[in-house]
Amino acid sequence: MTRSESVDIGKPVAVPVKEDGDGDGGDVAAHVSRTRAVVRRFRANRSAVVGCALLLLIIIVTAAAPLIAPYGPTQVDISDRLSGPTAEHWLGTDSLGRDTLTRLMYGGRVSLAAAGLAVLIATAIGLPLGLISGYFGGVVDWFLDRAADVLMSFPAIVLTIAIIAAVGPGLTTAMVSLGIVYAPRMFRVVRGSTIEVRREVYIEASTSIGTPSLMILRKRVMPNILPATLVQLSFLLASALLAEVTVSLLGLGALPPTASWGSMLGQAFQEMRSQPWLAVYPGIAIAIATLCFNLVGDGLRDAFGRETRKA
Repeated sequence: MTRSESVDIGKPVAVPVKEDGDGDGGDVAAHVSRTRAVVRRFRANRSAVVGCALLLLIIIVTAAAPLIAPYGPTQVDISDRLSGPTAEHWLGTDSLGRDTLTRLMYGGRVSLAAAGLAVLIATAIGLPLGLISGYFGGVVDWFLDRAADVLMSFPAIVLTIAIIAAVGPGLTTAMVSLGIVYAPRMFRVVRGSTIEVRREVYIEASTSIGTPSLMILRKRVMPNILPATLVQLSFLLASALLAEVTVSLLGLGALPPTASWGSMLGQAFQEMRSQPWLAVYPGIAIAIATLCFNLVGDGLRDAFGRETRKA
C-alpha cells in the first residue's frame, strides 16, 4: 500500500526499505532523488545560500591564516601600539602593537575550532544516548530523561562556568565542559526523533522478522533522524561560538597570548574609552559567523521539512 506523509522537522518520516540487508536499485534511486530534492530546495533559499557561502569564506580565511596573515599573531611592536588603520596595519594594532587583522584571522581559527569541539563532544554523548533511550525505552529511558532534565534546568553558560571553576581555566577545558552541558540538548532532539521512528510500521516489521536492533538503528532509524540532527548541529554551533566568546571574554577560555574572538573582545574592553574600534572588528566577525550558522540551520530545516516521502 502507498502512503504519503509530509515531514515536520520534529517528526521523522518512514523510509521504506526491504529486509534484504542491502536494499535494491530502486531504493538507491529513490534516496538519490530525495537528496537532490533537498539540495534543490536549500539552493532555492537565498538567505541560506548566502549564509553558507559566507561561512565557507570565513572558514577558508581563518584556516589559511598562517599563509595569508601579514604578521605573526603574537608579534609585538610597542612603538606602534594602538594605531588606527594604516598601510602596514589595515585594521590597526592593539595595546601591545599586534596587528589586529592577523589576530582576527588567527582568533577565528581558535573560536570556530573550539565551537566545533564543543558540538562534537555534545553529539558524541547525546546521539548514542538519545538513540538508546528513544528506541529501547523503559527504565533506561526514564533515567536518562530525568538526567537530561536536571542538566537542562541550569543555564548552559552558568553550568559551564561552574565546571571551569572546579577544574581550572583553559579553552580546552571550557569547550569540553560546554560539550557536556550541550549534550542533553542533542539528546532531547535525537530521543524525540527516535521515538517517532520507532512507532512506524516498518520498524515493527523489521523487529518481527528478527532483524538485530543494531542493524535497525543503523539502517532504519539513523537515516530518518538525520535531518533533525543536522539542524540541531547548526544551531548548537552558533550557540557554542557565543559561549566560547563569553568564557574567553571572562578570562576563563583562551588564555594570553592565544588569540580568539572572545579574548580580543576582553582586551578591547580595557581600551574602550580611548580606542572603541578595537571591539568593533571581533564583534562584527562574531555576529556574521553566528548569523551564518543560523541561516544555514533555517535553510536545512526548510529543505528537510518540506520533504515528502512515500512508504
